[in-house]
Amino acid sequence: MTYNLKREVEKPERFAGGHRLCAGCGAGIAVRGVLRALDEGDKAVVTNATSCLEVSTFIYPHTAYYDSYIHTAFANGAATMSGVEAAYKTLKKRGKVKDNFKFIAFGGDGGTYDIGIQSLSGAMERGHDMVYVCYDNEAYMNTGIQRSSSTPRFADATTSPAGTEIPGKVQNKKDLTAIIAAHNVPYAAQTTFIGNFKDLHEKARKAIYTEGPCFLNILSPCPRGWRYETEDLAEICQLAVDTCAWPMYEIIDGTWNLTYEPKKKLPIEEFLKKQGRFKHMFRKGNEWMIEETQKYVDDQWEKLLERCR
Repeated sequence: MTYNLKREVEKPERFAGGHRLCAGCGAGIAVRGVLRALDEGDKAVVTNATSCLEVSTFIYPHTAYYDSYIHTAFANGAATMSGVEAAYKTLKKRGKVKDNFKFIAFGGDGGTYDIGIQSLSGAMERGHDMVYVCYDNEAYMNTGIQRSSSTPRFADATTSPAGTEIPGKVQNKKDLTAIIAAHNVPYAAQTTFIGNFKDLHEKARKAIYTEGPCFLNILSPCPRGWRYETEDLAEICQLAVDTCAWPMYEIIDGTWNLTYEPKKKLPIEEFLKKQGRFKHMFRKGNEWMIEETQKYVDDQWEKLLERCR
């Protein structure tokens, strides 16, 4: 069915508006966008590893989710969901469950790139029929904006502060989507919030309705950690893809496909200058940081284009 934004937003909500996420936060947009990709007749079980999203959408006994919900520990979001999926298959086989359920786990980059990567790898390798969604805000935002392995090089975070001794985080961002693709999963993709959300919707739907373990990595800006004006969320997402800092692509059964290519690739400083976490890069004498960032982005983009040919 052809994507229609009006039709999608008129679906019954699965994620209530009474959560406590910050204005200008991408996490809630990610969740609502993914859950809208479900068919109305299907039910879902949602798990959420400890994170900004979890503490902002769940205070026992209340949640912002209309579907079944499990709060799970930081490290085991994927393990919890794999157990639920395995139990469902057994109960369905025995005739004790009639409804169709989909299984969707959400985690931030701290609980996905770092603390939860072991359980995520295990769930992907075992082949559970589930979707793991990482809303990637590029740091441990819930606990004080500490750097994660998703944090870009030179970003200012509380555990990698930009100062006279170090220029912010010194390592490049981990390429988690490629790591998950190396598990030979049937579907993995990167996306974010641009335009009418068509890219997010179509990838979420593919992930949900592709049999087997699937993975979505969604760039989800954080106004506190990235230090941007709340109304700039959509512009920052667009700049992320137009500078190729966050390429949008999908991997279907091992075949890499580019899903968005900028008409005009913008210089990386257009993305960086909108965010306070990179402001030190624009001080006199720090031009080399922007140059090295541009070179890294260009190299990664060329490698991606080669994979997608």
